[in-house]
Amino acid sequence: MSRWPLSVQKGRLPLKWKLMLGSALMLFLLFAAYNLVQYAFVESWMKQQAEWDAQQNMRAVLNDLLEKERSFSESELPAIRNKLEKINERGQMIRVLDDRGHAVISVSDEMPQDWLRYYPDLEGKLPPTGTWFLEGQLLLMRSPLTIFDFDGTVEIVKSVKEFDKLSADFFRIMLLCCLGAIFISGIGGWLLARQLLRPLKAMNQTMMNVKEKGLQERVALQTSGKDEISALMLRFNEMMDQVERSFEQQKQFVEDASHELRTPVAIIEGQLRMLKRWGKHEPDILEEALDSSAEELVRLKGLVEDLLILSRAEKELPDANEVCFHADSSIRQLVGRFRLLHPEFDIELELEDMQDKALHVSGQHLEQILLILLDNAVKYSADIKKIEISAECAGPLAVIRVIDYGLGIAEADLPHVMDRFYRADKARRRNGGGYGLGLSIAKRLTERYGGSLALYSGEGLGTTAEAGFKMARGNE
Repeated sequence: MSRWPLSVQKGRLPLKWKLMLGSALMLFLLFAAYNLVQYAFVESWMKQQAEWDAQQNMRAVLNDLLEKERSFSESELPAIRNKLEKINERGQMIRVLDDRGHAVISVSDEMPQDWLRYYPDLEGKLPPTGTWFLEGQLLLMRSPLTIFDFDGTVEIVKSVKEFDKLSADFFRIMLLCCLGAIFISGIGGWLLARQLLRPLKAMNQTMMNVKEKGLQERVALQTSGKDEISALMLRFNEMMDQVERSFEQQKQFVEDASHELRTPVAIIEGQLRMLKRWGKHEPDILEEALDSSAEELVRLKGLVEDLLILSRAEKELPDANEVCFHADSSIRQLVGRFRLLHPEFDIELELEDMQDKALHVSGQHLEQILLILLDNAVKYSADIKKIEISAECAGPLAVIRVIDYGLGIAEADLPHVMDRFYRADKARRRNGGGYGLGLSIAKRLTERYGGSLALYSGEGLGTTAEAGFKMARGNE
């Protein structure tokens, strides 16, 4: 069986291999580019050094010949030769040519015997002055010489084979270094890829654990890590926390909804069975059963409507153009209608700060939110039948407060009262007439428009509900 990863067998490299090969290739290219630049610099320097040495020798030869005004007679040739041999270097030849290109005198020191293979002036084609590199083997330098009747050329031929050999050795060393760089950069790339992918592997393993063991699994965070991958792992854990909470809320919602739906259905079913067995011929029992069933149907209908409202509030996006102009007038009209339903309550209004203000919320939803808050205030006011409604505008926000002086909410229940189907006093679930959805709906509606809903309460101290909304543009 092949040991290669399945993605490699299918022609797709895994991310670890891509990172390793990519980093190795990048390091190799950088090292190769550096070596090539270094090689070109060294080669250029060696040529310049060889040319500079030849120029120094040429200057010494011309100075000696011109100062002593050599006539190149047979008697002077030994002295000239002796001087040229002192100036000459190993691997170099110095010649003096006449006007026909024939060598008058020539000295050499370990000059390669095949130098004529690279020498191009067999037919006098080269000019009398200049410098040439011949096929990477010879450096040829010429300078004209005129003393009295003698008109000729001083020529220096220098072998650069040693430089070429040194350059070749240097290139081989660089090639070996490049091969070593490939190996080292490959290991470095593998270590780098391993280090970078370790958190991603941990996340992948956590996802597999979530699939097998449940949503409680989390990625183990490095306490000292503050890089982008650590931030990604932290965001992943936060996302899983949110997913787990959402799942638990959904599970609780289904359980609570099933329970709330089962109660009226069970009552209706019991009434119908009673009528079917023996009560359908008894007018009093029949009327009582029908009234009870109709009441439960109304409650069931109200529950379904509340669930639909809550679902729409969570899914629908607000219209940016939805504005409630003259919010204070809308609140006054709502309170006027509410007083007709509950004449026993003293409802005080303080809306001067919101006069003729426009809020970023639809008029229908503003009334729905306030009705929920007022309904809760009425249900839990106990003996003190007083409700206060006030408004305050501070900068870009407007806050509407609904205050009652009733039973209040225990500190342990306060964080949960806006959860679906949650009721602080379980004993009042049937008499209160609610399902624990009102505050959830109000909270979702306010948040839908970028607002907020908060409750401040204590057991026996009453409750203050604050609904905050953004001020709309164009306030008068």
